[in-house]
Amino acid sequence: MCPNCDDFARTVLLLGQLALYGDTDGADFDFIEIVGASLAASLPEPPPGTFPPGFDPNSGPPYPGEEA
Repeated sequence: MCPNCDDFARTVLLLGQLALYGDTDGADFDFIEIVGASLAASLPEPPPGTFPPGFDPNSGPPYPGEEA
């Protein structure tokens, strides 16, 4: 596995585990907010082949409240 692939997979796994932790009783939501944002910001570029050829992650339908 390429170095970026390993980093990407590990970071996505940590984000998933953090989401699961958020569903537990007594979860610290300040911790989740801070660590989740840090993990998301640290995501490297996705490994080649993650998205189909020609995929543009910046295109798609507008989110609610966004101008089209």
